[in-house]
Amino acid sequence: MGVLRFRVVGADHAAETVDVAVRHVFNGGYAGRDTAQVQHHVDELAKLGVPAPTRIPTLYPLSEYLAVQGNRVAVPHGRTSGEAEWALVVPQDARTAHDYLVTAACDHTDRALEVHGVAWSKQSAPDFLGEVAWRWGEVAQRFDSFTLRAWVNGDELIQDGSAAQLLSPAYWIEHMESEGLLQPGTVVMSGTIPMLEGVNQFASSWRVELSDGQGNVSEVSYRVEELPAAWD
Repeated sequence: MGVLRFRVVGADHAAETVDVAVRHVFNGGYAGRDTAQVQHHVDELAKLGVPAPTRIPTLYPLSEYLAVQGNRVAVPHGRTSGEAEWALVVPQDARTAHDYLVTAACDHTDRALEVHGVAWSKQSAPDFLGEVAWRWGEVAQRFDSFTLRAWVNGDELIQDGSAAQLLSPAYWIEHMESEGLLQPGTVVMSGTIPMLEGVNQFASSWRVELSDGQGNVSEVSYRVEELPAAWD
């Protein structure tokens, strides 16, 4: 069981640190509010050979060890990439959804494996989370204004949007709580926004920023290192 540490920002939490022992991880998919953008993402993946989902939005349960905070991922080949997201985190001492946390996230995915099964590809690489977080109850009314951006290879912008493009944390809270899925130690990844045309996603580094527009930024930044060839 891994432990994530967050610095919670806000008027009442200027210096608060929250540790969360991860017990459950879920990755949302095809979770855009705009059906045209969802179709755009389906089309993006179709170009890579990934079959369209049978249910939208989707939800993939993952092993708890895949939620990490770090700066490096080792991959078996050159066709893996990240996705700019936010994550919803349920602390062990949360009394209500007001106490849940939201933070920046990047879902690293094996695109070669994805053509054989999205759930398999999600299980093959980590979900990176930021170290700065907000209490959901304190930002729920303005979360749509949060910007969500990603860069590859240092400074090449690949995703540029906002939380308003994705289903809100409120959507996942409502639907997952009704199924008993938001237990203490749960991490929920939001799904992603479209990538910009013409930018190579198979990059040597990824950086994601979630910003509240008031000077607070949660960041994920990591390098991608290809492992030596296997001795088959």
